[in-house]
Amino acid sequence: MENTTNKKVTHKTGDQRKTGDQRKAGDHRKTGDQRKSGDQRKAGDHRKAGDQRGTGAGRKGRREQKPREVREFEQKILDLARVTRVTKGGKRMRFRTCLIIGDKKGRVGMGVAKGVDVAQSVEKAFSQAKKNLVTVPIYNETIPHEILVKSGAAKVMLKPAPEGTGLKSGGAVRLVLELAGVPNAVSKILGSSNKINIAKATFAALRSFKDVEEKVVMVKEEKTVEAKA
Repeated sequence: MENTTNKKVTHKTGDQRKTGDQRKAGDHRKTGDQRKSGDQRKAGDHRKAGDQRGTGAGRKGRREQKPREVREFEQKILDLARVTRVTKGGKRMRFRTCLIIGDKKGRVGMGVAKGVDVAQSVEKAFSQAKKNLVTVPIYNETIPHEILVKSGAAKVMLKPAPEGTGLKSGGAVRLVLELAGVPNAVSKILGSSNKINIAKATFAALRSFKDVEEKVVMVKEEKTVEAKA
């Protein structure tokens, strides 16, 4: 006799199959809801951190901002060079800076200094320029009178100009007059083209300027002395 094993075949009914599908869909919905709540939690954390960052309510808070210091003088580098000095121990390299400072209100200064690096040389030149300030008399929006000054091999001629002319100058002379606050002037550079010598000649010219009123008084005194003689 053949041994036959009865295999039990169970077929799911339509209702059972439906409940299984519903269970799967419910699981998917659940994971979707969990994911959604996780995203909402993250968004809430970001919002919270953003609010703290915006209001300064974080752990350290916002740093107090110090007001910027208003500089009394504007500064511009006229010349920057690397120089070498030969010593017993070998070559010694340094930086030389020629700096022009001014407040554009009639005061201007010049400093030349050396340093191990550029920052040090600029700092030294600035303190040197503050010691060498020159006050320029400005009359009718220009310089008081014409002048010709020589420094080394450089000659600088400065002439007054009518209002609206502007600065008809170039190079070091223009830089000095701009920082001094002279609105109208004409200049001519003769001889050497060395920037430092031209700047020195320009400062010599500015130092020799005298106020127009003082000059009128001096001319009157000279005429009086000549009349008495």
